[in-house]
Amino acid sequence: MNITPLPPAKEPTGLGRLPVARWFLVIGVIAGVVLLTGIVVAMMMSSRARELAKAPAVEVQLARLNVALIVLFAAMLVFVAALAFIIRYAVLKPVDQLAQQVRTVAAGDFDHTLHVDRPAELAELSSHIDSMRGRIVSAWRAAADQAEELRRSNGELEQFAYVASHDLQEPLRKVASFTQMLEQRYGSQLDDRAKQYMHYSVDGAKRMQLLINDLLDFSRVGRITGEKSVVESGAALDAALENLSGTIEDTEATVTRDELPKVRGNRLQLTQLFQNLIENAVKFRSEAAPRVHIGVRRSGDMWEFSCADNGIGVEPKYADRIFLIFQRLHPRDVYPGTGIGLALCRKIVEYHGGQLWLDGGAESQGATFRWTLPAAGDDDE
Repeated sequence: MNITPLPPAKEPTGLGRLPVARWFLVIGVIAGVVLLTGIVVAMMMSSRARELAKAPAVEVQLARLNVALIVLFAAMLVFVAALAFIIRYAVLKPVDQLAQQVRTVAAGDFDHTLHVDRPAELAELSSHIDSMRGRIVSAWRAAADQAEELRRSNGELEQFAYVASHDLQEPLRKVASFTQMLEQRYGSQLDDRAKQYMHYSVDGAKRMQLLINDLLDFSRVGRITGEKSVVESGAALDAALENLSGTIEDTEATVTRDELPKVRGNRLQLTQLFQNLIENAVKFRSEAAPRVHIGVRRSGDMWEFSCADNGIGVEPKYADRIFLIFQRLHPRDVYPGTGIGLALCRKIVEYHGGQLWLDGGAESQGATFRWTLPAAGDDDE
C-alpha cells in the first residue's frame, strides 16, 4: 500500500540517547568491578588477619572464609552470566525486533505486522500497537475510498453545473421568450385570465433560471476560483457596493464602514459575501431609508466582521433556520428571492475557516450578522 512515510523520530536528549543495552552493560561492568574489588579487599584483609593471628583455629577459619569468598565470587559470575543471557534474549532482542518492525512501518510499509513473542509485557504491547496500526490502515483505506468517491462526485457535480448553466437554461429561455411573443402577437385576443396564465409562465421560467444560477453559485464555493491569498477586505466591499450601486441609489440607502483590514481569503467570494449581506439589509428594510454599517474588530487570530441594519430584523427563534438553503420567512410576492443567499454566505465563511451567525443580542434596531475571517499573518504580508 502506498502511503507517505512518517517523519523521522525525534532525537532523544540527555541520558536518553544511550540505548538500553548499553545501560545494562555499563551497570553490569560497574557491579562486577565493585564485586571484584570487594572480594580482593576481603582476601587482603583475611591474609593480613592470618599474619596477625598465629592460632591454628584462626587459620582454619580464615582458609574457610577464603574458600567461601571464592565460591561466592564464582556463583556471582554464574548469576551475572545467566542474568545477562536472560536480559539479552528475553528483553533486549525482543525490544530490538519491535523497534525494527516499527521502523519498517514508519518507513511506509503500513501493512507490515508488528509482533514479538517475549516477554509477556512486550508481546502485549506489540499486539496493541499492531491493532492500532490495523485500525489506522483500515480507516485510511476507507478515507481513501471516500476521497475517490468524493472526487468522482465532484466531477459529476461539475458536469451537472455545466449542463445546468447551458443545456437546462436554454429551454427556460425559450419558454419565457415564446410566451412573451405569444402575448405580444395575440394579446388582443386573450382575456385577462389567459394573460395572467402567461404572466405566471414567464415568471416561473425566470425564477427557475434564477434558482439554477443561485445553485451554481452555491456549488462553486471552494471548487472554482477558490484560491486564497491576502485580500484587502475594504476593496472587496468597494466591489460589492459598485455592483449594488443601482439598488442603493434607488432605495436611498446609506452604507458606512469601519477601517477594514487585510484577511486571507478569496476576493471574488468575499465580494459576494458583502454583496449578499448588504443586499439583504436593503431588501428587508423598514419604512425608513436603509442604513447599513459594516464593522470589524480583532478576535485572536481572526477578524470579526459585522453587518448591522435598521430593517425589519429577524426573530431570534429563526436564527438557525435562515441559514438553511431554500428556507424563507416571508412570502415570495412580498420579498422576492430564492432563499439561498444566507446559506451561500455561511458556506463562503466556513470555506474560509470562519463562522457566520445572527447576533440575537444586538441592541441596534434591525438585524446584525457577525462573521469571522482569518487575519493575514505577518509572513503573508
